[in-house]
Amino acid sequence: MKSKAELIVLNHTKIGDNSIVLHTLSAEYGRRGFLVRVSPKTAMALFLPLNILQAEVTENPKSDLWFARNFVSVSPLNGIRSNIHKNTMTLFMSEVLYRVVKDQTNEDGLADWLKGQILTLDALESDFANFHLMFLLNLCSALGFDPDTAGIAPFADIHLAQVETLLKRPFAEAMLMPLSGADRNAIAESILKYIEFHTESAVNVRSLAVLREIYG
Repeated sequence: MKSKAELIVLNHTKIGDNSIVLHTLSAEYGRRGFLVRVSPKTAMALFLPLNILQAEVTENPKSDLWFARNFVSVSPLNGIRSNIHKNTMTLFMSEVLYRVVKDQTNEDGLADWLKGQILTLDALESDFANFHLMFLLNLCSALGFDPDTAGIAPFADIHLAQVETLLKRPFAEAMLMPLSGADRNAIAESILKYIEFHTESAVNVRSLAVLREIYG
């Protein structure tokens, strides 16, 4: 059975010389990996983290690994790809989702929410240093456990007041909240621990270290 679907790239894994498994999130299939044939002529930039692609999907009733082909970019994400800080954020965001959302699960509305997050980051021209923090807090809600002060307190330690402020402020004001690089890193780690607690999974986001280098 063949159909077209809009897929958001989370990651890809190389399989031999001619194939990758493309790990994606979509409204149609939730979190799912697709086998993709590649060659030296394949434009691998299509598969950068959080790219939004339309593809032809071939379902295989005899296997959990389906095929995808004929990819077309839905949005060029020029605002992200031309900015090293935004690009690093997409690495972080995609890795969090890759590790938190279980393979072959479909959280209702999660893909649409993620697309909105990606397009918002793409459109922001300045004052986006706190975006990944709001992404983590909003991800909690998207996964079904709304963060509140009491719930996050055991994980936030001395940064609880700052997390509480982020929770209560409108998005535009949260983007302007002054935070040091060390504060952002500590807050991100505390929210990740909160997510680990609720999802009963070890997140271990390696790209957080890259964000530390960029934001100091």
